[in-house]
Amino acid sequence: MTTQTTKNSRRRLTIAVDGFSSCGKSTFAKALAARFGYIFVDTGAMYRAVTLFALENGAIRSGIVDDEALIALLPKIDIAFRFNPKRGASDIYVNGDLVEGKIRTIEVSNCVSSVSSIGEVREKLVAMQQQMGRNKGIVMDGRDIGTVVFPDAEIKIFMTADPAVRAQRRYDELTAKGEQVSLSEIEENVRSRDIADQNRAISPLRKADDAVVLDNSYMSIDDQMVWFDEKFGNLFANSQL
Repeated sequence: MTTQTTKNSRRRLTIAVDGFSSCGKSTFAKALAARFGYIFVDTGAMYRAVTLFALENGAIRSGIVDDEALIALLPKIDIAFRFNPKRGASDIYVNGDLVEGKIRTIEVSNCVSSVSSIGEVREKLVAMQQQMGRNKGIVMDGRDIGTVVFPDAEIKIFMTADPAVRAQRRYDELTAKGEQVSLSEIEENVRSRDIADQNRAISPLRKADDAVVLDNSYMSIDDQMVWFDEKFGNLFANSQL
């Protein structure tokens, strides 16, 4: 049986990957999607895209979010993912414009938790995410996938890692792109985002009761894939139609 036939013969599942910022959720989720021929959706990128749009359209000034102005902008925001064969992953577009690089700046990082705490923003994006996953066969990562977006997901993973390790990863990513950033500033951002994400009133970051914790502080992506096979391999082996 060919690999493609194997992929298509499986009962298609929903894989929800939640966790703290800069844990490598997207890298892990993309690897899973590639393995099983599933669609990958980076919901964190969606909230970053809204944040970028707000920054560019005057709804965020000096790091302060104008909730009413941002809510008024929401009907004007269209978000789409398009596969980029050069990267082997999907790029994110806002109103047809490629924003993949623009959404990863420290300015966006400093504001995204405030934006994502706005109920109207979450309502719009959760509806979009649920629509994307209506046919299953999807890997989606974010903060509330297993608790709000797909509470019935067959596989739920909650990722965590030491804040200092996460800050170093983020620092390495940004400096590799040529950005001038401070490691201490990034670690401060990581820790403040943890607090904000866990304590927001709407859809706070928390582990779903049936999620399995993955602490990848000192794990390579290959190590994480081995971990996945150990935890969920039987589920996929038993999902043949």
